[in-house]
Amino acid sequence: KIMRIGLPYSVDDLAGIAIEALRRSGYREDAYLRPVAFKSSEIIGVRLHDLEDSFTVFAVPFGTYIDIDRGISCGVSSWRRTDDNAIPARGKITGSYVNAALAKTEANEAGFDEAIVLNADGHVSEGSAENLFMVRDGVLVTPPGTDNILEGIVRQSLMRIAEDEGIPVAIRQIDRTELYIADEVFLCGTGAQISAVVSIDHRSVGDGQIGPVTTRIKDVYFRAVRGDEERYRAWVTPVYTR
Repeated sequence: KIMRIGLPYSVDDLAGIAIEALRRSGYREDAYLRPVAFKSSEIIGVRLHDLEDSFTVFAVPFGTYIDIDRGISCGVSSWRRTDDNAIPARGKITGSYVNAALAKTEANEAGFDEAIVLNADGHVSEGSAENLFMVRDGVLVTPPGTDNILEGIVRQSLMRIAEDEGIPVAIRQIDRTELYIADEVFLCGTGAQISAVVSIDHRSVGDGQIGPVTTRIKDVYFRAVRGDEERYRAWVTPVYTR
């Protein structure tokens, strides 16, 4: 709706196309599926209206995007997250990944594994391409959609898991310095999965180890996405019948 993309496919059609792409690829391992809707008119000009729409999807074998076992180091980026009135973060828009790429490269070249990006008013937004959660005093906290985050499916799923596990969840703004005194921090996303953050700006998060809340949610999540958690069986779709 944001980008005025009109495709002759229903949601069920798109899901079927995605499954068929995986089946034809024949992967029997973790894979990343990337669907892309795009403007395909072969013209020069800057607009979104009166253009042809097209769709493609591809799958690739996918290992670890960022480390999910040992914990990672993060640095707060000097680059701010693109504002909703510039490129809406609610849309997974290819062009906005330039912003993410600048933050990621800056972080890596400074010796960090990943970046944490603030929004224009200085509140925590997310990682370079992951949603962020913080644990303080037993409460799982994540920034609201109004802080220029992608409202990710994994983020939503983890909040559901936390609630089902009896872990209190709060959606609110997070100050940068709260990250320095948090008990736990982790990043999540389709590619990142769940990755514990053990240091931020060279400061240890908690005791510098993967925390118990992160571990608990991570264990349930991985059982869920592999079809081994009955409560969340509706979240997964078999690719192969046998």
